[in-house]
Amino acid sequence: MSTPPVLIPHASGTNRDEEAAQAIRLAGGMPTIAHVNELRSGEVRIADYAAILLPGGFSYGDALGAGGRFALELRTWFADELAAAAAAGKPMLGICNGFQVLVKAGLLPGPMGKPRSVTLTENAEGRFECRWVTLRIEASCRSGWLGSVGGTTIRCPIAHGEGRVAVADAATADRLEDGLVAFRYLADGTRPTSSHPNAASGAYPANPNGSVNDIAGICDEQGTIVGLMPHPEDHVLAWQRPSGPEGGSGLPLFEAFVAGAR
Repeated sequence: MSTPPVLIPHASGTNRDEEAAQAIRLAGGMPTIAHVNELRSGEVRIADYAAILLPGGFSYGDALGAGGRFALELRTWFADELAAAAAAGKPMLGICNGFQVLVKAGLLPGPMGKPRSVTLTENAEGRFECRWVTLRIEASCRSGWLGSVGGTTIRCPIAHGEGRVAVADAATADRLEDGLVAFRYLADGTRPTSSHPNAASGAYPANPNGSVNDIAGICDEQGTIVGLMPHPEDHVLAWQRPSGPEGGSGLPLFEAFVAGAR
């Protein structure tokens, strides 16, 4: 499959689907943006695609909490189809609101249907954060399709008010550190913001939301489903980068995602 088809489902209020589609095209994939109602009607079928990308934005205006209603739709209407896609090894990626949706649907860190011990909640500073951050794709992450870009550093924007990764207890944090941490916020571009990578929370502003252990994104146990809060799709072209040092493009992430769908 030289040009794998990638499904980008969106809901009313989603606003980063076009940027996600651009990133997929640049990475060698063939994106299709489809409203969730097209999936419910059967006009568009998850099974017909090699990968799934849930984009950022404010699905349904976050009326039931960030990503809450879209997550409910995934659990109610598409649980079996998503489980089949994951079982087939099809890569799934959720960005910002898409990450919130995957977590609140129970797909991250999973499995769906089990009580959730991880959530995304209000930023520790108590305000919306919109600026650029540095993150690293963790080489220890068990995601197979991320393996080729492990250790890569990305510079990209964040734009969220509820992006703090919070866990129920220390055991859950330990579980995430066992290969489920896919992305981590960095200070000065080289190290986690905390003095120790497993510290309870990192230093603001490099860690923009106070996420436990500086976690910017996670994967599921199988490594097929991945989500992150920052917006790497907003730095895939040189002109998107503000003044400052070159490098840190998010494009390698999308190239790995598309390659995993082939």
